[in-house]
Amino acid sequence: MKTVKVNVVTPDGPVVETDATMIIATAESGEIGILPGHISMVAPLQIGPLRIMHDQNSEEYIAVHGGFMEVRPDVVTILAESAEKAESIDIARAQQAAKRAEEALKAKQADVDHKAFELALKRAINRINVYEMRR
Repeated sequence: MKTVKVNVVTPDGPVVETDATMIIATAESGEIGILPGHISMVAPLQIGPLRIMHDQNSEEYIAVHGGFMEVRPDVVTILAESAEKAESIDIARAQQAAKRAEEALKAKQADVDHKAFELALKRAINRINVYEMRR
């Protein structure tokens, strides 16, 4: 079975370096699936899950929070603002972050940066969803 190298990198360093039979990412235009030999391209990523399929019985999930995906026929590189493997996610911390962001948005105070709290809520929800996908 053909594979493609996958590298997920953040400003803090590499998160994943592996081989995959398929990668599914959340691009700004929607979900995109990448197979070995895919045409070269670059796509901006949204906050969303990254699924790395190793074979029919093995998948890996990563919470990706923005960035870019560079695709070449033999290598896919994800340059993410931040990324976290599903098994590394502290679910209690993610739930607390979601709760704090929701409360800040409900407060509707004039001095609150609503956009920042909306992004924080999206990141927390993504982390929670990716944590739950790993099962």
